[in-house]
Amino acid sequence: MTTCREESTSEPESPSLCSPVFSLQVSNETLHSDQPDLPLCFQLTVLSWLPCIFLWAVSPVYIFYLKRNNRGYIMMSYINRFKTAFGLLLWVVCWADLFYTFHELRHGHTQPPIFFITPLVLGMTMLLATFLIQFERLRGVQSSGVLFIFWFLSVLCAIVPFRSKILQANQVTHSFTHSGFLCQQLLSGGRPRLTFLTCLSAWFSSQNPCPEETAGFLSTVTFWWFTRMAIKGYKQPLEAKDLWSLNLRDSSKVMVPKLLREWEKELAKAKAKSSPEEVEVLLANQRAAPRQPSFLRALLKTFGPYFLIGSAFKVLQDIVTFINPQLMLISFTNQKGVPDWWGYTLAFLMFFTALLQTIILHHHFQYCFVTGMNVRTAVIGAIYRKALVITNAAKRSSTVGEVVNLMSVDAQRFMDLTTFLNMLWSAPLQIVLALYFLWQNLGPSVLAGVAVMVMLIPFNAVIAMKTRAFQVEQMQHKDARIKLMNEILNGIKVLKLYAWEDSFREKVLAIRQKELNVLRKTAYLGALSTMAWTSAPFLVALTSFAVYVTVDENNVLDAEKAFVSLSLFNILRFPLNMLPQVISSIVQASVSLKRIQSFLSHDELDPDSVDRKNTAAGRVLHYFSVTVVNGKFTWAKEDPPVLHSINVMVPQGSLLAVVGHVGCGKSSLISALLGEMEKLEGEISIQGSVAYVPQQAWIQNATLRDNILFGKPYDEQKYCCVLDACALTPDLQVLPGGDMTEIGEKGINLSGGQRQRVSLARALYSDADVYLLDDPLSAVDAHVAKHIFDNLIGPEGVLKGKTRILVTHGISFLPQVDNIVVMVDGRVSEMGSYQELLQQNGAFAEFLRTYALEDLVEEDEATGRASFCQRLLAAAHVHRLTTFLAPGYSDVKFKHPALLRRQISIISSDSDNLRPRSVRRHGCSQRKAAESQDKKKPPEMEKLIQAEAAETGRQEQSAVCAPVPADQSRRPSCCQVKTKVYLEYARAVGPVLSVLICFLYGCQSAASIGANIWLTQWTNDAATNQTKEHVHMRVGVYAALGIAQGVLVMMSSFTLAMGNIGAARQLHFNLLDNKMRTPQSFFDTTPIGRLMNRFSKDIYVIDEALPATVLMFLFTFFVSLSTMIVIISTTPIFAVVIVPLAFLYIFVQRFYVATSRQLKRLESVSRSPIYSHFSETITGCSVIRAYGRHSAFVLMSDFRVDENQKSYYPGIVSNRWLGVRIEFIGNCIVLFAALFAVTGKDSLNPGLVGLSVSYALQVTMSLNWMVRMTSDLETNIVAVERVKEYSETTTEAPWEVEDKKPPPEWPTAGNVEFNDYSVRYREGLDLVLKGLTLSVKGGEKIGIVGRTGAGKSSMTLSLFRLLEAAAGEITIDQVKIAEIGLHDLRSKLTIIPQEPVLFSGTLRMNLDPFDRYSDEEVWKALEHSHLHRFVSNQPSKLELECSEGGENLSVGQRQLVCLARALLRKTRILILDEATAAIDLETDDLIQSTIRTQFEDCTVFTIAHRLNTIMDYTRVLVLDKGQIAEFDTPSNLIAQRGIFYGMAKDAGLAQ
Repeated sequence: MTTCREESTSEPESPSLCSPVFSLQVSNETLHSDQPDLPLCFQLTVLSWLPCIFLWAVSPVYIFYLKRNNRGYIMMSYINRFKTAFGLLLWVVCWADLFYTFHELRHGHTQPPIFFITPLVLGMTMLLATFLIQFERLRGVQSSGVLFIFWFLSVLCAIVPFRSKILQANQVTHSFTHSGFLCQQLLSGGRPRLTFLTCLSAWFSSQNPCPEETAGFLSTVTFWWFTRMAIKGYKQPLEAKDLWSLNLRDSSKVMVPKLLREWEKELAKAKAKSSPEEVEVLLANQRAAPRQPSFLRALLKTFGPYFLIGSAFKVLQDIVTFINPQLMLISFTNQKGVPDWWGYTLAFLMFFTALLQTIILHHHFQYCFVTGMNVRTAVIGAIYRKALVITNAAKRSSTVGEVVNLMSVDAQRFMDLTTFLNMLWSAPLQIVLALYFLWQNLGPSVLAGVAVMVMLIPFNAVIAMKTRAFQVEQMQHKDARIKLMNEILNGIKVLKLYAWEDSFREKVLAIRQKELNVLRKTAYLGALSTMAWTSAPFLVALTSFAVYVTVDENNVLDAEKAFVSLSLFNILRFPLNMLPQVISSIVQASVSLKRIQSFLSHDELDPDSVDRKNTAAGRVLHYFSVTVVNGKFTWAKEDPPVLHSINVMVPQGSLLAVVGHVGCGKSSLISALLGEMEKLEGEISIQGSVAYVPQQAWIQNATLRDNILFGKPYDEQKYCCVLDACALTPDLQVLPGGDMTEIGEKGINLSGGQRQRVSLARALYSDADVYLLDDPLSAVDAHVAKHIFDNLIGPEGVLKGKTRILVTHGISFLPQVDNIVVMVDGRVSEMGSYQELLQQNGAFAEFLRTYALEDLVEEDEATGRASFCQRLLAAAHVHRLTTFLAPGYSDVKFKHPALLRRQISIISSDSDNLRPRSVRRHGCSQRKAAESQDKKKPPEMEKLIQAEAAETGRQEQSAVCAPVPADQSRRPSCCQVKTKVYLEYARAVGPVLSVLICFLYGCQSAASIGANIWLTQWTNDAATNQTKEHVHMRVGVYAALGIAQGVLVMMSSFTLAMGNIGAARQLHFNLLDNKMRTPQSFFDTTPIGRLMNRFSKDIYVIDEALPATVLMFLFTFFVSLSTMIVIISTTPIFAVVIVPLAFLYIFVQRFYVATSRQLKRLESVSRSPIYSHFSETITGCSVIRAYGRHSAFVLMSDFRVDENQKSYYPGIVSNRWLGVRIEFIGNCIVLFAALFAVTGKDSLNPGLVGLSVSYALQVTMSLNWMVRMTSDLETNIVAVERVKEYSETTTEAPWEVEDKKPPPEWPTAGNVEFNDYSVRYREGLDLVLKGLTLSVKGGEKIGIVGRTGAGKSSMTLSLFRLLEAAAGEITIDQVKIAEIGLHDLRSKLTIIPQEPVLFSGTLRMNLDPFDRYSDEEVWKALEHSHLHRFVSNQPSKLELECSEGGENLSVGQRQLVCLARALLRKTRILILDEATAAIDLETDDLIQSTIRTQFEDCTVFTIAHRLNTIMDYTRVLVLDKGQIAEFDTPSNLIAQRGIFYGMAKDAGLAQ
């Protein structure tokens, strides 16, 4: 020991630690020998201590983390016991080692200090590790990263001593000590395996919770825990039930309150900073509020910390990216006589850094994507909660569409931004690092390359701006086309009846042409942009190399300089491209941020404006359940008050009617009682719960039963009682699934009256104390209104004893109410009982007078005039009213037909029409019918709306349709898309063009390889010292090859774009042409939404998404292919490895594509319910608030968002899972390329090694993208299949038949004959007309009457051949209509339809789309149709723009436009499907008189709804159940006292 100490004065520290026997550094022994070995001292110090230092350094932080995050307790398992015993065993081995050293010391063998220190340190560390194993178990950690890394380092460090022992097996010194250390290190090698087993055990034990929670460290790092879903998705299509439940940390329950807490803090801060002096200024100018709460700050505080973890990964990744180019093997191949293991070490180092980079990058992405997902969840939740409580003034500034946009578009923008936000600082960092290493390599010459880059930035920016402008223009054309298509599909029946398909098809194609022109320009720019993108690294390399070799003769471009620089230039490509994109998306997100911030800052309704706790009731007797004292209310604070000095007291259990003229404030009073208005003065108090029935019924998209229960538990007896009281029982017989029928959005498959009754039923079932009924009886038929009043609202109804406030126009009910409040101009003018008010002869008596007349002249559309008539006749006070009737109206009451008998149809007033009848029979949805309504389930063939053939064009469940029974396998959707679809698309592009595109891509890759091979030759000049001779030739050829590559890239992109645009044009044309020729029955059974989806979403995919995907796919495919070619040609042995790697690649790719496609589908299916539920909520928020269902709806919205994220989250993970695996294959390619380069070192020149390895380094990215593009291609190509499917549906008869063309003047007489004519709506349905035989002479006027469903409309549709004959025939002037072309027939007939359909465009276009008539003729037609004055008063005259559906004209004016159309066409045969409640009496009389004068000599068929219009007709045809019941003159039919007589009697036209 003394020698040791003496030596220590002269030697450095370390030998004294190890003694002079063992030196720490022996360079020759280690670096320059073919059998390298590390010195023993190094092994005993650095290698032994490294893992220990790591564990001791990390454990304080880790223990603190575990204390803060307790996941619960894990039971002691066998594997846990084994791990603990194992740790203790290692501890024992270390102590044994230490004691043995002491033992030797006692026997006189002096040992250096290291033999005491190392076992001590190791023993302590083993104890710490054992403690951590148990502590983790108690805190619920399945498998930890800290211990895994510790054991992994231990194993790594043990390999060297183990090898040394084998090499020095003959030396026996310190046998026990070494064996102890070795034993400990090798035993610790079992630990990573144990950890891996833990990962697997965790993987197998979990069922439906997300396995990520319980996944081990290794499983988490490699995303192994996702594998089970990938396998499942490959075996069978994934369904919603296969998805894992969302991690609690990502759910709305956690995320939304977190964001709202921060936002509320921001709001509080903003309020606190607005001092009282400022408030006065603010009130004067509210918009200039200086201190807005910052939503950005709230977002940063909520999500910043989690996002920063991702940013930390990004920093690491950026640094690691630059290691690989520094490790290139070129310097190794240049040096002669160096040991081979250097090369192998470099190869493995390259592999491990690439592997590390892969893992870090994907974890960075995982953090970013999860942050994005959480931001979206929180933003949607915050917007939804806000939308439920904003004031009416705020609602005005944000329409439903805008708020839905906030949720969908703006929230999505945040989500997209978080993914690449880190690029904002990472891109400049990467650029700086790349330039630094390039400077090291090439010196100042690199500045020439940088100059090229800088010049390319404005070029790309200009292209981006132009592209953006084109996109905006294209969106406008697209919107115009979709709007027009929507109108065409909605009015397709009218187009067919008028034979206008051609004109509208041309209009659509004209817009489409403009759209394609813009697309073509975008494609030109795209081709330029692609060229810039591909050529940039090459141009930079070319200028840098050219400048480098020409600037100084001593500069030699050798392989190492060239290929290291090339790799660095390739790294530069990504940040340079990303930076402008990130900046533009930040700009977009900042706009979204402002929009969301201003929405969330809106004022909220005051929850305390209505006193529900009845603190004010102390002053008033409990006798009143509703009191309003001195109430003054407005809709918005800045608006003038709507209700003034309201004083109303409603005794408990009484029925109060609120009456008054239109717009006098009746509904406002109800809103005030609900707390929906701003209270300026006064007090409101309501005792008990409230039920509210709005004027326009609000119906949810749920079953009928759910709409009535509205969250209350189901009580069968009470439920049946409610149905009876609301007259809903008969409707349930008609609905396909009874009360389990799914009601469409906004109650689309219920009539107005049914919707109102469901709304009433909801109120009744809620069993509230106070009922606020806002004119619920106006939308129902008169007899139904009477039933509801008698059984529900009235003094003997179910609600007697409850407090009821009823707004009504129904005069007949007023005598039966307890009290009446009369509103005039927002004030209560009178209040009292019916008798009291009549005696006062004030506003109420005046109201009775005027309303009686108003009711007759312009009765509310939904009610129908007859209902008033019936009320008038039924009312006890009829004699009192007749004195007020104006003389001109005295006969009105007899003009009403038996309209009352006619039930309001299910969908629209066009009740004999196709769609409603079919719906009535065949139902819209059998989603839940199976449970309770088995007996009602219609046979399969009778489904009205067939399940959509989804995704891969096979019959498959779609989001909106009823679920397919379990036994119908849906396996095909998982199969790969048929090759046929790809061939179909290639055919649309053009076979020659398709081959040319592939050829050009091949040439481009060849040019690229050529340029790089030329570079290898150039760098080899350095080896043979020929650098000076061929410089110009080398630079010239290199430049030529590179430029050729750029030009070829541009040509191939351009040709591809042209092919894609041609295909898009062809596919759209086929679809449009087919749809214009499709029979009407197709449109009756296919939802318009589904057709619109083809014309919007699918055409968008074919126009824009598919070309981009094809371009990227071809690009990545050829890059990957050229990489393989280069590596195999350089090192042919590589071909051996290619086969297993390719197999592995295809294997992973198949798993990913199948699963990812299913996840995308599930995600898109679950996205729309979020928005539809939201828009539904906004329209019904007053109802939701009235019933106190606010929190239930918030939960429903959260549930829908979570359901959507449940499929989005595995989608994110699937990309990470794929990335790690594919990049591992890419890294293997790098490894093998490097290994084979080392083995063939003697035969290869440095240039070829550089070429091979630099290509291998690129391949990882292109392989990864190729899989993604394959997946996207499969997803997008489905659009081609879907469009093709609808382009091949069966078409109707030809529009023109050349050899059967009737003469131009046909029909001259207008004789119509039906000969044993029968017809049905569709194959497989019953006949609607059975054996009709009748003859009508030219000029006769025929009235057609009959009950609903008798076949009246079917008869007129048959004349137009909208329905084709099942038997028999129709002839017009001796021409069989079945033989001639449809346009030849339809252009010679004219119809004035029941519902006037107008298209957006000019008035002239609506009258004469083909421009066949002169302006003079058009004006004449307008004169006869009584529109002349209206049109001539318009500044634009005939060019008057009609909005969509003619919304800017009244219903009456639209009907007159249809009359003007008929007058212009002036054909010999006219069919009138007479309008019912759509027009007022005055317009009706105008139409009738015009028809009598202008169509005097024409044959006229009128479907009569008002019998008085056909009493002067030649003959009347009475249809019953599709057969002729009666056919004679009106007078004869009345005399016969048959069906017609009964109808005339009901209408008061016969005694």
